[in-house]
Amino acid sequence: MERPKMAELESLETAAEHERILREIESTDTACIGPTLRCGSAGEPGGERASCSNIVVIYGMCSVLFPISPQNQVTDTNRKLQNEGKEVSDGSSPGIACRLQQRNISATVDKLTLCLPVLEMYSKLREQMKSKRKGKERKGKERKGKERKGKERKGKERKGKERKGKERKGKERKGKERKGKELMVLVLQSHKFSATWEKGRAGPAGGSALPGNEQGMQERQECPGESSAVPGAQDLVDFSPVYRCLHIYSVLGARETFESYYRKQRRKQARLVLQPPSNMHETLDGYRKYFNQIVGFFVVEDHILHTTQGLVNRAYIDELWEMALSKTIAALRTHSSYCSDPSLVLDLKNLIVLFADTLQGYGFPVNQLFDMLLEIQDQYSETLLKKWAGVFRNILDSDNYSPIPVSNEDVYRKIVGQFPFQDAELEKQPFPKKFPFSEFVPKVYGQIKEFIYACLKFSEDLHLSSTEVDDMIRKSTNLLLTRTLSNCLQNVIKRKNVGLTELVQIIINTTHLEKSCKFLEEFITNITNVLPETVHTTKLYGTTTFKDARHAAEEEIYTNLNQKIDQFLQLADYDWMAPEPGSRASEYLVDLIGFLRSTFAVFTHLPGKVAQTACMSACKHLSTSLLQLLLEAEVRQLTLGALHQFNLDVEECEQFARSGPVPGFQGDTLQLAFIDLRQLLDLFIQWDWSTYLADYGQPTCKYLRVNPTTALILLEKMRDTSRKNNVFAQFRKNERDKQKLIDTVAKQLRSLINSHHS
Repeated sequence: MERPKMAELESLETAAEHERILREIESTDTACIGPTLRCGSAGEPGGERASCSNIVVIYGMCSVLFPISPQNQVTDTNRKLQNEGKEVSDGSSPGIACRLQQRNISATVDKLTLCLPVLEMYSKLREQMKSKRKGKERKGKERKGKERKGKERKGKERKGKERKGKERKGKERKGKERKGKELMVLVLQSHKFSATWEKGRAGPAGGSALPGNEQGMQERQECPGESSAVPGAQDLVDFSPVYRCLHIYSVLGARETFESYYRKQRRKQARLVLQPPSNMHETLDGYRKYFNQIVGFFVVEDHILHTTQGLVNRAYIDELWEMALSKTIAALRTHSSYCSDPSLVLDLKNLIVLFADTLQGYGFPVNQLFDMLLEIQDQYSETLLKKWAGVFRNILDSDNYSPIPVSNEDVYRKIVGQFPFQDAELEKQPFPKKFPFSEFVPKVYGQIKEFIYACLKFSEDLHLSSTEVDDMIRKSTNLLLTRTLSNCLQNVIKRKNVGLTELVQIIINTTHLEKSCKFLEEFITNITNVLPETVHTTKLYGTTTFKDARHAAEEEIYTNLNQKIDQFLQLADYDWMAPEPGSRASEYLVDLIGFLRSTFAVFTHLPGKVAQTACMSACKHLSTSLLQLLLEAEVRQLTLGALHQFNLDVEECEQFARSGPVPGFQGDTLQLAFIDLRQLLDLFIQWDWSTYLADYGQPTCKYLRVNPTTALILLEKMRDTSRKNNVFAQFRKNERDKQKLIDTVAKQLRSLINSHHS
């Protein structure tokens, strides 16, 4: 029942809709038919079937209202549209083709831009090949010309080629040198060689990467105390040719070929760079150029390592650096050994430190360079010792060897400021007064301190501990004292024209310098902050040096005095056949005693034992020399009168000894120097042979110091004189008795001598 009702309702609604559409068509002009039809054909609530039926109805109504067929009209309109569109289409074809061409040109330009490096390299290659061909042709012509002109022309051209080859290599060298120099200057500016290195050394910092750099530059540490980073290799060198070649070979699939070629060529260049000039040791600039070349080479390699993917690797860099390090150290050892100027050695050390710091900043190990600097320190010490040997010689040669006079307080304080001297007694004395030492004492002391400062300069920046610096300074100072200064002092002491006054002053000077050694110890301690009591601390041997010099001067004084005594004794002119003695001592001996008195008066400033020893030595030598005059083989005959004259001279010597020329002798100690002569003369003058022969060998013997051999020699000379001068002695009974006594005494003396030897 419901379905028939629904169908009936739908038919009624359709009829009503048709009626509405017809009314709209009738009431409008033909221009509105289209919208009306579109509305009628729109989707209705009745669904798809209602829409189709509407279209059929409308079509039927249109055929009634409009006798012309709509299909024909649509076809005609379509034809017109096609004709108009063809014209538009034909007109737009050139524009489309032009747009396609522009797009192709743009793409081509982009591709050519990428190929420009290849084209540039190709163009350079063609130019080089062309120039080489021209060069070959030119060389061929020149060779023909050389053959015509003879051997002389060949020699000149060969030299020209060698010069060109050297010039070409020198361009290579200068290029690396310039790069290395700029980098080292930048590092020097950043480091400023500060006195302490608590923050450690840091190398140059790299900048931003170049275009095409895929890995970028390795970050560098900033230098201590610097806020800005030091420019890297890319700021000094154009690496684009290397990058382009690497890119070309990589695109061509021959990257390994280029890597092998690059490494091979760089090894050759490394050997060239590492070859030092023959005169490198003559100036610091020679060393600087050598280091600049090496720095330039390895900074470039370091940059290539970090900006390319495998063109070089760490193993290759390490291998090159090991070779460079060994050759550089060998070259430095050889050339530094020729250097005799300590200033140049010190500058070289600073340059090596800068060289090591620069390369250490790029990751290269430089410990061997610092170890080698310790070897150069020995060379530096030797050059210092040679320099100071000249300094000490000049000081000793220019000294007047007289106590320093002081006229006022300012001069006194100036000397005391130069040399640590304290003397309460001298302080109390009024001006003018004198220091006990001469000028070479404060000068030598000041130069020792200057030497210590010079040693300290070399130890800077070597990463040494305070103990190591202290040990190095003390060892070098010991060499200065025990070898250099000691030799200079010994040469002055042994000099032929040195006098007793100079020798006495040298003894006084070395005594004061010996006392100053403790102040030198304190001076070194204040510099290094290492106490002398520290374990393994080297001690200064200055006291030994000055003691040895003083002892040598003392021995020289003794020798000099003896030589002076011998010179006076050569003036002795005894008449050994004189029947009677003179009234006073010989003139030569009086002069000799006067010389000794004036000499020992100067010895008052010497240490007491030195003056006493010198005086005793002089007296013993005089006594021995006088005895030798009696026993000389040339003196074959000797009278009693001559013996009495000789006794007067000995008494003059004894009087000198009793006068105390040098204070400090107790009792008759100095007179004992002449005891042998005294007993011998007393024996002959008193003719006390019975006592001598009876008491011989006993500790309490009166003539204990008389040797029987000496007595026999002298007795034989007197016996010969008695025989020769007394022709008629055999007719005089007393003379015959004296001769018999002499013969008897001589026989007994021979017996004593034989028994003593047996």
